[in-house]
Amino acid sequence: MEKKLGSLFDGIGGFPLAAKRNGIRTVWASEIEKFPMAVTMYRFPEMKHMGDITKLHGENLPVVDVIAGGSPCQDLSIAGRRAGLAGMRSGLFLEQVRIIKEMRRQEERRKNSSGRRADVPVRPRYMVWENVPGAFSSAQGEDFRAVIEEIVRIKDSA
Repeated sequence: MEKKLGSLFDGIGGFPLAAKRNGIRTVWASEIEKFPMAVTMYRFPEMKHMGDITKLHGENLPVVDVIAGGSPCQDLSIAGRRAGLAGMRSGLFLEQVRIIKEMRRQEERRKNSSGRRADVPVRPRYMVWENVPGAFSSAQGEDFRAVIEEIVRIKDSA
């Protein structure tokens, strides 16, 4: 069965390129910068562009198997102000988690109402988060702990 990807904070399509090289089809992407969007529109013309992550709702997005994203790193980077996850840009990581939770809740409702087998996994099944090495040390490591805890909580939210 074909695997499908949704790419958040898509940039110039690094995740879609990696996905394509590994037999995964990118269905949609979220990006707000015009130049990166032009690059991916050229390289991946079949991919839908969904716009600003803060305006997306997981229950309205096409369901995918994998959601990947490299949330803005400026607040986590050692070259930045080190505001961490509390920063306006790096805090957007929580939008990735929100979208996954919303999509999984909607998929669980569909699964239950359609009578699908209970052992069919709810999608998205996989999440990829990419960031900078400073994510490990931001807030003395507490930000990375918070990231891991948020990811683990996704399973409990469906």
